[in-house]
Amino acid sequence: MILPGRVEVSANPAGPIETAIEGSGRERFLLELFSSSAVFPVANLLLELLLGGSARYFLDPDFHAIMLAALVQAGFLAHRAAGPAPWRLAGNLVGPAIYTAVELSLEGARFFSAPHHVAYWAFSLAIGALQQLRWGRNGRLADALLVLESVVRSMILFAMYAIYESLSAPADAAATPFFADGAHVFIGSAMALLGLVAGIAAVASQRYLAILRALSRRLRRYSEWFLGRALLEEAVSDPQRLALQRRSRAILFMDVRGFTAWSETESPESVVAALNAYYSAAESVFARHAPIRFKFAADEVMAVFAEPLVALAAARELAGAADASLRPQGLGAGIGLHWGPVVEGLMGGPEMQSYDAIGDTVNTAKRIEGAAARGEILLSEAFRGAASLETGPTRSIVVKGKSAPLQVHLDA
Repeated sequence: MILPGRVEVSANPAGPIETAIEGSGRERFLLELFSSSAVFPVANLLLELLLGGSARYFLDPDFHAIMLAALVQAGFLAHRAAGPAPWRLAGNLVGPAIYTAVELSLEGARFFSAPHHVAYWAFSLAIGALQQLRWGRNGRLADALLVLESVVRSMILFAMYAIYESLSAPADAAATPFFADGAHVFIGSAMALLGLVAGIAAVASQRYLAILRALSRRLRRYSEWFLGRALLEEAVSDPQRLALQRRSRAILFMDVRGFTAWSETESPESVVAALNAYYSAAESVFARHAPIRFKFAADEVMAVFAEPLVALAAARELAGAADASLRPQGLGAGIGLHWGPVVEGLMGGPEMQSYDAIGDTVNTAKRIEGAAARGEILLSEAFRGAASLETGPTRSIVVKGKSAPLQVHLDA
């Protein structure tokens, strides 16, 4: 039986994306249980069955106590996966502490006369100490500690074998040194070597897992740029969320007034710096109001919201943020809002797709924004009705592609 070195799980995930990268709480619990916390209890189970010669051991309090101890320890360590280093040592002592407390109440002080009970504490201390020393470290020392931990864990089986031999051997054989038997030397050496090999494999797995996690985080970051964090998390939980669907949405457009004329007199570096400041101001607003999707195109900002009142609150903050960002250049922005049906989801060809919203609602919102002067927020009649707003100052605008003028309202 080869016992791999324990592969660390780094954190308690906060969302579906982190869960996908780091593993769920259930997965962390099972990994901790079967890679570490349950190893000694399972070896102890085999020893007790061989010594007792009866399956009635499964009915004894001793069996239930050590299995409960393994489960509680695994749960504790999985929950504390991102905790400080001291939890690694203390956490590995949870199992033997529970087992000892239960058994002392049943057997008293003679509990410690059994060598396998003492071995439980010894191996738990050794593994816990190695995990604590390794926690937060990188490089060759961390790799060496992981390999050593694997060797120590593999020697659990050999130690339990030696205990079985000593407890079951005839009295006249007790004086014979244990390692005088070549078979014992072979088994001990083989178990140590298997632990060494498993530890080296665990180091390779740890490195590969770290590469995959780093790559996953990088790809997540790139995906957030194209989809937005909220939409990406929804898509991870439900891939159908990206399918094309018809919905009613609030569409917001914001555009810088006089940007083209200003940029003609500026260096490309100055234009990029101004745009980045403008984008950052918009991002900070969207971080608080969580649009379904937002995107930038030159000096234009577009955002899609599920609720009109959220869109209006964002527009009011955007107006102030854009003004503060653009004032040094002597510029300002106008904003338009419209409500209506759109088709949203992934669009594109087989090799390149992006999430977008399409429809006359989007086009109309853009036309309304084009009629907004610097510092103004114009609302369509449909948006005003969906948000149940009182009628503000009204104007009639003629827009391209519309047969009749549009009535819009100035947000007071």
